[in-house]
Amino acid sequence: MLKSFNYNNTPDFESGEILVIDKPFRWTSFDAVNKIRFLLRRFTGNKKIKVGHAGTLDPLATGVLIICTGKATKLIDEIQSGEKTYEAGFRLGATTPSYDLETEINERFEIENITTDGIEKTAQSFLGTSFQTPPIYSAIQINGKRAYEYARKDKELILDKREITISEMKIIKIDIPDVMISISCTKGTYIRTIADDFGKRLDNGAFLYYLRRIRSGNYSINEAININDFENYIINYNKNN
Repeated sequence: MLKSFNYNNTPDFESGEILVIDKPFRWTSFDAVNKIRFLLRRFTGNKKIKVGHAGTLDPLATGVLIICTGKATKLIDEIQSGEKTYEAGFRLGATTPSYDLETEINERFEIENITTDGIEKTAQSFLGTSFQTPPIYSAIQINGKRAYEYARKDKELILDKREITISEMKIIKIDIPDVMISISCTKGTYIRTIADDFGKRLDNGAFLYYLRRIRSGNYSINEAININDFENYIINYNKNN
């Protein structure tokens, strides 16, 4: 495993660095890549420097986004194939078309019959390998367009199911209607869909109101850097060297 970028070491972005970014809220993964690419073009003077990310995060999610530079971009497929761990917040008693806060609530349910025991048992029912249907509000390509483009025009879509594996689903906190859960899963797993399915398995409804990726493969949030801090580092490095 290539070690992640460290402020204390002399950087070599063209030979290859692994940046573990703490992606800001409402930034797309491409926003983060474009920002890093802009900074590194100025830092290296190389307008063709390669920059790419290993595993997309939704705009409403925060946390570990791995960005590879230079020759390290060859490792993207290997890195993004690793297991992911998330902290997720499910809100019970309602659903949204996008399964998260991107769209407005479209249905509400009574929650008086939901119990702590029922929540615990439902979480355990997700463990193992299964097939998951991605949400229609997703970036999956269909005939050259993103699925969410069809969804926003109210066009019906049938998306192929994908095999996923959930190795851990642990309840962190229950404060009905909110449930905080730690989820470890294979790549390509949509936590939004898990939230929607969670509500259905409770004979109720649920949507994702909070998501933070705390691990991707061998890279952890504990080593993540802030994009603004990285920008200041680049500016000051050029001034002092």
